Amino acid sequence: MIKILIADDQALFREALRTLISLQPDFEVVAEAADGAEAFNMAQSLHPAVVLMDLQMPVVDGVTATRRLHAEQPDCRVIALTTFDDDEYVFECLRAGAVGYLLKDAPSENLFAAIRAAARGESFLQPSVTTRVLAEFTRLSGEPKTESGLMEPLSPREREILRLIGEGASNREIGDKLFITEGTVKNHVSNILSKLDVRDRTQAALKARELGLD
Repeated sequence: MIKILIADDQALFREALRTLISLQPDFEVVAEAADGAEAFNMAQSLHPAVVLMDLQMPVVDGVTATRRLHAEQPDCRVIALTTFDDDEYVFECLRAGAVGYLLKDAPSENLFAAIRAAARGESFLQPSVTTRVLAEFTRLSGEPKTESGLMEPLSPREREILRLIGEGASNREIGDKLFITEGTVKNHVSNILSKLDVRDRTQAALKARELGLD
């Protein structure tokens, strides 16, 4: 079962979302939070696999809650579920550590796919968001930035794994493709995150594009 925490300040939306999610046999809603502070505290005690995080909430906003949660509990995957289709929110949320970004009017199939992808340690972006992220990648790739900006350069194997991370491959898929064990992949990914000075795979892919490593 994938344990899920819903964080949204609108009670009716939380109730509707809980009902929808509960219809899936592999999903379990373990808690609901009405603000970012509540979401952070509940996640710390309940350890959900996935948090569906609204961005505009009282007390502590969703981006701040995501950043705090990612720092304290990096295995907990945050999906931003919001009404804001705005570049500022998209990139701020991804930089904070979210692995997914969906609008609240997205089809339920997309939401289910995003939750399952997040639970596997993968990323999921709404198509319209993906388009803008790729556009930003293209802009950054035209800037004169190189791997020389890193304190320690990536090895050829690490660059290869980073490229596959950027394509959305899981550790198991990377291992199968490169004929190495999943444990070896995890070690390489850990080294990559450290060298790039990022917190997760999504940020690694963003940083790789920025530095022209993909």
